[in-house]
Amino acid sequence: MRADAQRNRDRIVEVARELFRARGFDAVSMDEVAKGAGVGPGTLYRHFPTKESLYDAIIEAWSEKVNGAVDRALALEAPARVRLLAWLSDYAAMLTEHKGAAARITGALGDPGSPFAAKCQTYLGANQRLIEGMDSALRPGANAMQISRLVGGVAAVADNSELPADSVTAMLAVIADGLLASVNA
Repeated sequence: MRADAQRNRDRIVEVARELFRARGFDAVSMDEVAKGAGVGPGTLYRHFPTKESLYDAIIEAWSEKVNGAVDRALALEAPARVRLLAWLSDYAAMLTEHKGAAARITGALGDPGSPFAAKCQTYLGANQRLIEGMDSALRPGANAMQISRLVGGVAAVADNSELPADSVTAMLAVIADGLLASVNA
């Protein structure tokens, strides 16, 4: 890619990230992104044919961030509950980084045709790694989809309300206690 084209692409992604974060995915038009980035619509659509492809570009590094968070939680020298809560808290925080993302991503779980399918697979994979890394600390039958939907539901509520952080933490603790094979883990 030519240097000027790369600069345009980077600027588009930067502007879109800020707009999506501030107002949410659904509230931002592609025309607004183009104007904010100082490029024409043709340039925008040449790089990103759909709004979903633009959103994907915004969170390319996100997959590494998700996997890094689950790795950090699993590496903690702490009881299972502390490790689990570390991951659930990071997971909920990542879902709420972009306004409206928690509900969109959680709602797309299990839909391979969704424009958010890759993001869903990243979260499902991270939750599966958590299950495998926690050995027998989690209750039998707990699965990645359940964890994704439960935390996604809490994150969606947090994203669309004025809940204080301690209320979100309390809900995640209830989920953690339900996932653990023993509350004393």
